[in-house]
Formats: sequence, C-alpha cells, structure tokens
Amino acid sequence: MAREPGLAEITASGWRRRWVLIGILTGGVWAAFELDLTLAQLVPNQGGLEIAGEFLSSAWSPAVRYQSPVPRGTAPLLIKALEAAWQTVLFAAASMGLATIAGILLGFGASSALWMGSRAGGPQPVSRSMRRLLAPAIYGGTRLLITLMRSVHELLWAVLFLAAFGLSRVSAVVALALPCAGILAKIFSELVDEAPRDSADAIRAAGGSRLHAYFFGLVPRALPDILAYTLYRFECALRSSAILGFFGYPTLGFFIAASFENLHYGEVWTYLYTLFFLVAAVDWWSGRLRRSLLQ
Repeated sequence: MAREPGLAEITASGWRRRWVLIGILTGGVWAAFELDLTLAQLVPNQGGLEIAGEFLSSAWSPAVRYQSPVPRGTAPLLIKALEAAWQTVLFAAASMGLATIAGILLGFGASSALWMGSRAGGPQPVSRSMRRLLAPAIYGGTRLLITLMRSVHELLWAVLFLAAFGLSRVSAVVALALPCAGILAKIFSELVDEAPRDSADAIRAAGGSRLHAYFFGLVPRALPDILAYTLYRFECALRSSAILGFFGYPTLGFFIAASFENLHYGEVWTYLYTLFFLVAAVDWWSGRLRRSLLQ
C-alpha cells in the first residue's frame, strides 16, 4: 500500500515550487534589464499611430466584398475565406496525423517507466540485461532526437524545406509535423511516467511482464491527459498552418498577408475572424470529444 506523504514532505514540495517561481520571475527581470526593455519603446510614432488606428478601426467593419477590382470569375470574398480555412484545416490535420504517429512511437522509446527500471516492474535476468545494454542507448538516443526535433521551430523547418524542395505541400506538412512530433513524444512519455503506478504494480505482482504493466497499467491512466493534449496541439497546428501562408501556401495566412500589403484592412479582418471562428469551432469540438470519450 502506498505511503501517504507527510507534512514535512508537503511543506518541502511547496517551498520548491516557490523557489522555482521566484527563479522564473528573477530571470525575467534580469532579462528585461539585459535587453534594455522600457515601456517607452511601445509608444509608436505619429505614422505608426495612424496605421494602427486605421487597422484597428477596420475590426468593426470587416469586408464582405473585395476592396479592389478582381478578375472576372474570382470567387466571392467570403467563399475565398472559407476555402482558405479549409486548406488551413487540411494542412493542420495532415501534419497532426503524422506527428501523432511519430509522437506515440518516440514517446514509447523516451519513457523512463519502461526502460529505466521504474516501479512498473521488478527485476528479472533478461530485463536486467536489456536495461543494462540497450535501455540507456535507446532512452538517451530517443530523448536526444525529440529534443532536436522540437528545438527548431516549424517556421525554420519550413524555410529549410522550402529551400530544399521548393513550394511543395509535402514539405509544408513535414515542416509542421517535425517539431510537433518532438513535443508530443516528450509530453506523452512524461504523462506516462507520471501516471499513478498502482495498476502497473498490481500487474507486475500478478506475474505480468514489463510491457503488460506499461500498456495496461500506465498508458490507460495517462490516456485522458494524452488525448486532451493532442487536441490542444491540433489547435496549435491550425495557427501554424495559417502562418504557412506567408511562405506562399494557400492557407489563411497567404490571404492575410496579401490583403495587408495592399492596405485592405477590412479584408484582413475578414480572414482574421475566419481564423478566430475556426479555432473556436475546433476548441468546441475537441471539448465535446473529450467529454464523450471520458464518460
């Protein structure tokens, strides 16, 4: 039976959290001094104020028609916005599908609960030999790989793939999927490692293998949090997919950039509101999906 933490342990844990918070705040203040940040730098010049005022005032009256002549046969503005939103969803869904598969596989290799002799199982000759010879290499190599994947932002991956392969949709999807897969693998492995161990310990005590304890004792306990975080990352993928438009892909970002360059601020807000409602719809859908799956 698991021992309940004592008062001294709870107090020590609380102080550790306070010191972490103090360290973060101190680092932020120190960084502000090093960067010479001042509130005066947020005050724009007269020309900037006029542009900002014109742009923000257009938020109350987004365009429903193009603000300049367009070639005959061009789809209406609202239809164009919906088409761009659909392209944004397609890029995000494709990248998330690839990232989720890679994240699950890499998260399996990066989980200390499986490789590093956690409480999920007892020692056996074969497992001891595997941990001694293979576990450190697999665990360390996988953690290093996912660190490399998530260290480079998706926009930098997009620039790299754009230079290497041109304006290819495959390269855009892979550019979005690479850092997301690294992040998912890290979170998946940590959620499993931090899951309650009572079910896994019971499986091991009943004679189950380490894999049985991992997949039937630990993973199910972490699955609700894994699902919630995956859906959250899909929302992030939508925003990243929209930004891909600034590289020339036909997502919402492409039309936002084109309208902004032509000073058509009403059109910009039309596309921005489309992105807002798209993210809100995905958030509503993901919330309903989580509730239905966790009932």
